[in-house]
Amino acid sequence: MITYNPLLCLDFYKTCHAEQYPKGLTKMVSYYTPRMSRLSDTDKVTLFGLQAFIQEYLIEAFNDHFFNVPFDSVLKEYTRVLGATIRTKGVGEKRLRELHDLGYLPLQIRAVPEGTRTNIKVPQIEISNTHPNFVWLVNTIETMLSCTMWHTQVSAEVGYRYRKIVNEYAERTCDDNVVRARLLGDFSMRGQESVESATKSAAAFCLSFLNTATVPAILWLEHNYNCDCSKEPVAYGALSTEHSVMCSNFAVDGDEVTQIRRLLCEVYPHQSFSMVSDSYDYWNLVEKVLPQLKDDILNHDGFISIRGDSGDPVSVITETVYRLWDIFGGTVNSKGYKVLNPHVKAIYGDSITPQRCEQIYSLLEKNGFAINNVSLGVGSFSMECLETIESDGSKQYNPYTRDTFGIAVKATYAEDADGKPIMIFKNPKTDTGHFKKSQRGCCRVVKTGDGYDYVDGLTWAEAQDSNELRTVFRDGKFEKQFTLDEVRKNLHGGTF
Repeated sequence: MITYNPLLCLDFYKTCHAEQYPKGLTKMVSYYTPRMSRLSDTDKVTLFGLQAFIQEYLIEAFNDHFFNVPFDSVLKEYTRVLGATIRTKGVGEKRLRELHDLGYLPLQIRAVPEGTRTNIKVPQIEISNTHPNFVWLVNTIETMLSCTMWHTQVSAEVGYRYRKIVNEYAERTCDDNVVRARLLGDFSMRGQESVESATKSAAAFCLSFLNTATVPAILWLEHNYNCDCSKEPVAYGALSTEHSVMCSNFAVDGDEVTQIRRLLCEVYPHQSFSMVSDSYDYWNLVEKVLPQLKDDILNHDGFISIRGDSGDPVSVITETVYRLWDIFGGTVNSKGYKVLNPHVKAIYGDSITPQRCEQIYSLLEKNGFAINNVSLGVGSFSMECLETIESDGSKQYNPYTRDTFGIAVKATYAEDADGKPIMIFKNPKTDTGHFKKSQRGCCRVVKTGDGYDYVDGLTWAEAQDSNELRTVFRDGKFEKQFTLDEVRKNLHGGTF
């Protein structure tokens, strides 16, 4: 979260728009809309992150760094920064003072419920001013809103994509009591742009799965989505070794048996853990070292996950399952698929794209194994890029950006001092694909058989009834908040 006046957390040009609007406007309405999809198989986008944005920026940041700070200090910083950069020292003092004296943020935000997947081109968020003197505030928050939410929403879609794959194969190969939300996990933190980006991205992924390596994602969800990891399943981490552990012990012991036995019998005798196993010779460890430790593994109060970390993930993890079956055996579940002895599993925590995930599950199913024999980890690549296979077999990489779903905030409606409706819209003739065409006037969002649609061209009064956009924030306070459990159920049709 920012530690300075949020009215300086924007593009430079936003600071001068108040003077540029037509005189006499008393109301402005803007909509946040995913305008397109660059993913051929995705025509809906999950709304997630708005509640956190409101909490961290519109409430906490504005209270801590604007309203609760002496106005002289606010003005001094504001004029110093702008005066030294775009030569607008002093511009905006009157409106800043009016807002500071008001003591709250005079905005109303309406939105579809968090966790809802709306169709492309359907507005997800509506922003309007509640005080006639603060038309300029509506689009002032656009920059913060856009850059805070787009990656969070993309990561929610990434998690949803993987969950659909898991559901498909688990339905066919796993007993019904297998917790599908535990079959994949987020391993992305170290590869993301920042701690903040990694935290929000992992939290969004946790709408579909319970496993994460990103500790602050849990704290972020607790802070913003009314949950408590000590009382409910927010997300879970895992005990695991890393190469520094494996290599330093090998340097001391001269073998791998000693360390693995110590992990099983001394360090984690009553806990499950994952062990990176390819520091030297992965298949030697699987085929020769593990059999030496068979009794220790079978007597262990938990399971050990054998983790590959190099080579082709598809062949490594599927072959590992087959060889662990040969060594430790297992059972056949109610759907006729093999399940490894509960003391062993296979895990691969890197390079698991949606395509590789499907390939792994398909091979396991083909060879008679349930998919809950493996745990897969989704890294930063998949949180930030989608790999696609072209018709000629070549691979294309599509990095996720704000433009993946063409997310934008556009003003579409205003009123003058007499309350006269003013319909605003943009429709560039040079935009031949009509990608940048905006809504016109106020919008009413409605449910349809295919999800959601909208009607535009309405006045503010006409758009109030039977609208799926519901008020969540008004005049500096929440009017509606969602729990993590509610968001998950909204996304997954009532179940998680």
